[in-house]
Amino acid sequence: MTEEKTLNMKSLKQELEESIKNKEAGETSEEEVPKKRIKKEVKKIKPKENVDGKAETLIPLEDYIKCAVHLGTKVITPHMKKFVYKRRADGLAVINTAVIDEKIREAIEFLKKYNPEEIYLVCKREAGWQGAKKFEQITGIKTFTKKYPPGITTNLELDDFFEKELTIICDPWIDKNALNDTAKLKKPVLSLCDTNNYTTNVTQIIPCNNKAKKSVGCILYILAREYTKAKKIPFDADIEDFTGPLEDTRSS
Repeated sequence: MTEEKTLNMKSLKQELEESIKNKEAGETSEEEVPKKRIKKEVKKIKPKENVDGKAETLIPLEDYIKCAVHLGTKVITPHMKKFVYKRRADGLAVINTAVIDEKIREAIEFLKKYNPEEIYLVCKREAGWQGAKKFEQITGIKTFTKKYPPGITTNLELDDFFEKELTIICDPWIDKNALNDTAKLKKPVLSLCDTNNYTTNVTQIIPCNNKAKKSVGCILYILAREYTKAKKIPFDADIEDFTGPLEDTRSS
C-alpha cells in the first residue's frame, strides 16, 4: 500500500486530533476542520427519529396497529420464523413491526427498478380487492383480482398472453398459479407473506398479515405512495381509500 493511500485512510478521529494540534500551533483556523465529513459521519450513524425518540416509520405506528399488519396466524413456518417477535396468549404470532417497516422499505427500492408496464399484481383473496383495485388505479400497474388465468404469461397460444418483468402477489399459497408461472420464467416475485406461508420462489418478502382487508390495503397503500413518488406519478389518495375506515383495531 502506498503512502498516499495510507494517508487517505485516516480516521475522522485522527483528522480532528491533527486539526486541534494545528490550531493550537497557529497553523490552521477553525473553519478548516473537516465539517462536511463530520456531518456525513454523524448522519450515517444516527437514524432518523420521531419526536418521541423512536425510529421513524413509513406510516405512524398506530396505523400499523389499527390495520393489524403485525398479527400473524397460529401457524409459523420455518421460512417465516425469523420475522416473529412473540406469540400472544391466544396463540397468534406477532410479527415485529420494525422488521415489517424495514422489509417494506426494501420492497420499495426493489419495486422502483421497474416501470408500471413491466409489473402485474395478483390478489385472489377477496379481503385484498379494494386495496388491489386502488393500487391499479393509482400506479397504472395491471392487476388481477378474483382469478388469475394459469399460463397467461407462459403459454404463447393463449389469446390474452402477456409478458411482464415483475410479479407482485398477496399470498404465495392463494396466488400460487402466478407464483409458479413466474418461477418457470425465472423472473422475480415480490410477495406479502404471513407466518403460515412458505416463501419458495419468492424474491422479495414483506412479512405481514395478508389475510385481512385493512392489513393488505395498508401495505399496498404504502407501496403505491412511495412508488408513485419515485416515478413522479400523481398520487391523490389516503390510507382509507385502500383499507376502508380505520376506527376498529381488529383485523377486519
